Amino acid sequence: MTSTQTALTKEPPDTRTPWQRMRIWATAHAVDDFFQGLVPAAVPYFVLERHFSYVQASSLVLATTLGSALPQIPIGILSDRRRLPWMAPTGICIAGIGAGLSGLVDSYVAVFALLLAAGLGIAMFHPPAGRDARREAGASATAMSYFAAGGSLGFFAGPALVTPALDSLGIGATALFIPPPVLMGFILLRHNRRSSAVPKRFGAHAGTDHVRLFGLLTATEVIRSGFSNGVNTFVSLYWIRHLGASSALGGTALTLELAGGVAGTLLGGRMADRLGLVRTIQIGNTALLPAVGGLLLCQDKYGALPLIFLVGLVTNVPFAVLVKLGQDYLPSRPGTAAGVTLGLAISAGGLFMPLLGLVAEHHGPRGALAALAIAPVIATLLAGGLREPGTLR
Repeated sequence: MTSTQTALTKEPPDTRTPWQRMRIWATAHAVDDFFQGLVPAAVPYFVLERHFSYVQASSLVLATTLGSALPQIPIGILSDRRRLPWMAPTGICIAGIGAGLSGLVDSYVAVFALLLAAGLGIAMFHPPAGRDARREAGASATAMSYFAAGGSLGFFAGPALVTPALDSLGIGATALFIPPPVLMGFILLRHNRRSSAVPKRFGAHAGTDHVRLFGLLTATEVIRSGFSNGVNTFVSLYWIRHLGASSALGGTALTLELAGGVAGTLLGGRMADRLGLVRTIQIGNTALLPAVGGLLLCQDKYGALPLIFLVGLVTNVPFAVLVKLGQDYLPSRPGTAAGVTLGLAISAGGLFMPLLGLVAEHHGPRGALAALAIAPVIATLLAGGLREPGTLR
């Protein structure tokens, strides 16, 4: 037994509630992922005010994806070797400043570059944050669901706050959202520096890595993420262009979808503590296809609102569970696992956005959403090969 593992076994039991353990990290995750929610909320306004095409607008999601996806693995590896208390706070600041400034420039290239920088900030946050949050959560899927739900809440708050601001003030109102991440970055940096728990727990966890299962889980998460990114990008335009709704009601639909995501993330954590991690993932994937079918069959712009909430809920049931299961499959590399499941796999789903943009050019936003219906089938098939950590040797 190594000295790190000995120190871990001698630590007294953590008597804090799951929320007390997660509240700082959940709040930081919400602020960071707020700016991932800002991008799809701003897409209709880039189309309407900057006259970007569907392909250009959907490629803005790709810009954030490239910035956040490509660095995830090296940052994860680095965070498994060093504590780096400054990295997550700095990432929050860069994400907020890049996304906030994107609405102030006219050039498509400049907007793309700023959102690329915002994606890099997101990449800097997730691996070290996921590593330290998991150590605070311990074996509790409910605790990890609070951390993951923070990200979902940030996605939810994005359109809820951005849509009315952009409706009233135009696309330049994105700059109003720069101060919160700077403040949160300062708070998180102070928390990291004064926390005595993180240094004691720093280091690799005992256990055997199961790389094949982790790869299968990652593939499942990429497919799920492609579906989620596609819905986030086109749901507002679906309401506006297909159902004949106002831009405000389109923003409401996106807000409800993301609110369902928050509820689904919390529900998934509780389900996993009772039913098991793998079964919860399989239930979420299987239930998604009828939820999407019901949405596409409803042609009423108001009647479809509860259905988009349901789609968001079902989509996010596996979210926190996939993060925890990924770290269980790679116990010696929790930062790398968090970088892949929280960052790379989720961001990689954005790589499908230009293709969906082409579908939308020829068949409208409804065609893009219909094309996404294949994703739950693939995710269900992939998740069938996952195994509970307790059954592994």
